[in-house]
Order: sequence, then structure tokens, then C-alpha cells
Amino acid sequence: QLQLVESGGGLVQPGGSLRLSCAASGFTLDYYVIGWFRQAPGKEREGVSCISRSGGSTNYADSVKGRFTISRDNAKNTVYLQMNSLKPEDTAVYYCAAVFGDVCTSEWKYRYWGQGTQVTVSS
Repeated sequence: QLQLVESGGGLVQPGGSLRLSCAASGFTLDYYVIGWFRQAPGKEREGVSCISRSGGSTNYADSVKGRFTISRDNAKNTVYLQMNSLKPEDTAVYYCAAVFGDVCTSEWKYRYWGQGTQVTVSS
């Protein structure tokens, strides 16, 4: 069974850091573009970041540029999202998703989704 599992969420104070992980089982991430998305209460899901299959290209939402870093370790079949200088407005459920291909693409094309991990930024 093809699965993505996110981990690393939690409660953190403003200005703090978290590292989210997205681990794949049942398939190898080598051939997939990986995206991170988030959904805050009462809001639509939005794209946060994505990384190309090779890892050579990354995209970030304007709201997280300079604070978040996406990376991948294909040997571990895992993609990471390092989140620094967290703000209360970063509070959301974070999802990773995978799409077969080379470069970042539209959200609707992502085929495999994880169940999400809660990130709460609050003092």
C-alpha cells in the first residue's frame, strides 16, 4: 500500500522551530515531486513548499520564504520541512503530497497525500 506519513508537528512558541518529516512506504520517492501544504481552521488548503524530483529546484509560498526550508533524502525515502521563526499564523495541519514527475506542479495534480500533522504556534 502506498503511503505518506508526516511527523514532527507539535506545539511551539512564536520564534521557535520545528522539522516536519514526510516518509514514504510502499513506493520510492525517487521519481516523485513532493509538496508540503497546510490548512488552518476555517481556511482553504494552501501550498507551502515543493521540491523537484532531483532536489535541485524548490518553491516556497511568499509567507514562508526565508523561514522554511524543504529538503529530501532519497536514501531515507523522506522529505523534510525545516520551519524556523515560526509565527502564530503558521498554525495549521501540514500535509505532504507526492506526484510522479520532475518539477513542482499544481496542487490538484498531487496523487498521494498523507494524513497530516498538527503544528500549533502559540505562547
